[in-house]
Amino acid sequence: MSIEYHDCTFLNGVNASFISELFAKYLENHNAVDSSWHQYFDLLNDDIKVANMDLRGPSFATRTTKIITAVDSSAPEKALEKATVVNPQWTDSALACSRDSLRASMIIQAYRVNGHLKANLDPLGLKNSSLHPELNPETYGFTKNDWNRPIFINNMLGLERTTLSEIMNVLESIYCRSIGVEFMHIQDLAQKTWILERIEQQGCKINLTPIEKKIILQRITAAESFEKFLAIKCVGVKRFGLDGGETLIPALEQILIRSSELGLEEAVLGMPHRGRLSVLCNFMNKPFRAIVAEFLGKLEYTDQIGDVKYHMGFSSNREFNGINVHLTLNSNPSHLESVNSVVLGRVRAKQEQKKDKLRQKVMGILMHGDAAFVGQGVAAETLELSGLHGYRTGGTIHIIINNQIGFTTDPQHARSSVYPTDMGKMVLAPIFHVNADDPEATVHVARIAAEFRHKFNADVIINIICYRRFGHNETDEPRFTQPLMYEKICHHQTTREIYVKQLIDEGTLDKQEVDKILDEEKSHLMQEFEYGLTYKPGKADWLEGAWSNLKSTSGEGARGNTGVDIKELQRIGAKLCDVPKGFNLHSKLNRFIASRKKAIASGEGIDWATSEALSFATLLTDGFMVRLSGQDSQRGTFSQRHSVYIDQKTEKSYIPLNNIQEKQANYEVINSPLSEAGVLCFEYGYSQAEPNTLICWEAQFGDFANVAQVVMDQFITSGEKKWLRMSGLVLLLPHGYEGQGPEHSSARIERFLQLCGEDNMQVVNCTTPANYFHVLRRQMHRDFRKPLIIFTPKSILRHKMAVSKLEEISGSTTFHRVLFDDRLMCEDKEVKRVIICSGKVYYDLYEESIKRNINNIVFLRLEQMYPFPREVILHKLSRFPQAEIIWCQEEPANMGPWTFVDRRIEDVLIEIDGMCKRPQYIGRPISAAPATGSAVRHTNEQAALVNKALTLNLKKFNNV
Repeated sequence: MSIEYHDCTFLNGVNASFISELFAKYLENHNAVDSSWHQYFDLLNDDIKVANMDLRGPSFATRTTKIITAVDSSAPEKALEKATVVNPQWTDSALACSRDSLRASMIIQAYRVNGHLKANLDPLGLKNSSLHPELNPETYGFTKNDWNRPIFINNMLGLERTTLSEIMNVLESIYCRSIGVEFMHIQDLAQKTWILERIEQQGCKINLTPIEKKIILQRITAAESFEKFLAIKCVGVKRFGLDGGETLIPALEQILIRSSELGLEEAVLGMPHRGRLSVLCNFMNKPFRAIVAEFLGKLEYTDQIGDVKYHMGFSSNREFNGINVHLTLNSNPSHLESVNSVVLGRVRAKQEQKKDKLRQKVMGILMHGDAAFVGQGVAAETLELSGLHGYRTGGTIHIIINNQIGFTTDPQHARSSVYPTDMGKMVLAPIFHVNADDPEATVHVARIAAEFRHKFNADVIINIICYRRFGHNETDEPRFTQPLMYEKICHHQTTREIYVKQLIDEGTLDKQEVDKILDEEKSHLMQEFEYGLTYKPGKADWLEGAWSNLKSTSGEGARGNTGVDIKELQRIGAKLCDVPKGFNLHSKLNRFIASRKKAIASGEGIDWATSEALSFATLLTDGFMVRLSGQDSQRGTFSQRHSVYIDQKTEKSYIPLNNIQEKQANYEVINSPLSEAGVLCFEYGYSQAEPNTLICWEAQFGDFANVAQVVMDQFITSGEKKWLRMSGLVLLLPHGYEGQGPEHSSARIERFLQLCGEDNMQVVNCTTPANYFHVLRRQMHRDFRKPLIIFTPKSILRHKMAVSKLEEISGSTTFHRVLFDDRLMCEDKEVKRVIICSGKVYYDLYEESIKRNINNIVFLRLEQMYPFPREVILHKLSRFPQAEIIWCQEEPANMGPWTFVDRRIEDVLIEIDGMCKRPQYIGRPISAAPATGSAVRHTNEQAALVNKALTLNLKKFNNV
């Protein structure tokens, strides 16, 4: 018989670890097990081999013992049958006893897996309570007559010899009361064992002191009173109240209490609309007077455009049992789940700032609505990041505020799974379901979750099953769509009322004490409300801590000091070309490095990748960290970067940028998962917390950014104005028409330009490696931070003309917002045409003009499209008042920069001669798709637009 080892599996329905433990005891001492097992094990002993290994069974502590399991899954049953035939003295009662033990083991295992399906989780009692067959003893052959017969279960559930009746009572009390646990899907034995011991050893015993119970009541009272007070004072105003989910407040506090005891110093939170105002006031300690002022229409800070109340964030310090914890609730837009990985990025940045390598000092807490968590793909992307090297934060505590409804959508129409939390199984996270009307159970689960996260640095999910006392918002009528649910809610006691009755009945508090707690809360709210009527918003305190050396600014200038001493560039460049001795480099990389070394030594032919490497390297030696993440960013999508060398024999890695000098900042380059929205949210969150790191996200192709449009629209471009939160995030978006089809041509320049306003970001389309070098360094060498969108090239990564000299990035050189190409110039008065363009099309135009020997056309390259460099354009065009002005682009007329630049160039032209004069458009015609999928058609289109730009009689041209 072949032998195999299993992790607590079933052999034909029999618990292998249960048999194994009994057999191990039997081998040590026959008398250590019940005599009814002796002949069974005597027969098995001839067929089953014994091996030394770690015991694998969730019922037992981790220790080394002898364990056996057989591939022949029917062996135990066959052995029992064989025993009765070979040995008649094996009595029917002994056989029944053995079978009872095996069956009892199966029931215990079934409750561990599916007990949550029978738990009392729904406060409204609307759930179908039909018994799951695996939780029915009759499924395993027990009858009503078997409930009181002694059964040997070998210390499972802490019981040695017991009855089915007692087993069922214990299982029901552990797995089927107000808490339901899902953990048997976890593959990590230590995690699974820890949860099982934590659950089964304590069982249903939630030991809270009278003081702890009183505190829970105080927090629930505060939460309920807050909502009722606003409902009276602000009738008909949306607040997305927490009514029905008030236990969230004591649950959050318990997480912080326990986590702070375990070393937590800071927590970053993200949450949806529902309950945010209560969390701000009752957990974050935001003054109620400030919230009242917001209801009256006053912005918290006078220099922000603001957002609705239930989108706003807040920071504060709270003390838990003498331990201070800094709390940050992240602002977020209506795409609620997008904030998930924003929070995690922020957590990661703060962990790096605190040098928190164990990831115990800073933690993320994410709250979700049930419909949004399971419905929004970014939630799954966030979970996927949890265990990845470049994104892990040591585990996140996820709390589902389970309303059992979406806006008006029932769960059966909103998801295909039993619970919204089932998605958490993709990362093998433990899941705790709890009835929100049992505050003590909710607090108990919160404590377990905090301890699990601390011990295993892994995600954990709490599903607080509650209800929404009113509609989606307070002005909504939920009975239109859920009449039966809301008929139930209408007559359902509040959580506070239920808990008050419990505390009075058990003698923990009397009615007078309960009333005092309520009266004190009402008095506090009324006093704060009066203060709120005259509350004056304070000065913004958003540039503190790591941001204290920065300031708010606007305008098209501020070049920054970006040039570097040429000797320093050569020194750094030489280090970038070093390879460790004995490192087995790919043969093509030898040529790559040799070419780079030659360019740096000669000061000529600096290509795009070398320029980028030098910009990163000089920032690192300046003390700024650099973080670059994206799909295949280590090598680069176009095999241009090679930030990480891989030994061809060992696959060990070497990163030249981390080996420039002894004292330098760290360079982190990460191959991200195939995620745009989740990863870009993460990097944005990182940039919210860390102004001294160049943080870059790179799309594999620029059009991939489409999937993350929410992040751009609602966070990156508007976050500073809405929430007073700067970001210096850099987006690298490959863009250019090379005949690669509609989805690999355009980074949708027009969309970003449409989002530009109030100096909210920078949009550039560099055509030289030198300008790329400067714009990256400029990002850090200024006293403010703005998002930077860079449309990076593809074909001109290796274009023979797209190279720079070392002297163009050394000394006092800086970024040029407009490049004036006068290599073909005649006298100013002889210039017939000025072609303004941006990006790769310049090289097509220039090369063709050389072929045709054209010398009366001037090219202006718009390197920075926003903020629009009006003064520079005005200065250049003023030299050629007689010239025709055209705008040339590769993109269709309804795409690209045209619809953004046309009016701005027109304004410049009007100022020059006082007459209404528009630039003429040359490019592809209006199109539904960004580009053709035919390489031949692309070539013809490109040749045609270049020809028109260089030869067309513009006087007869009809404007697009």
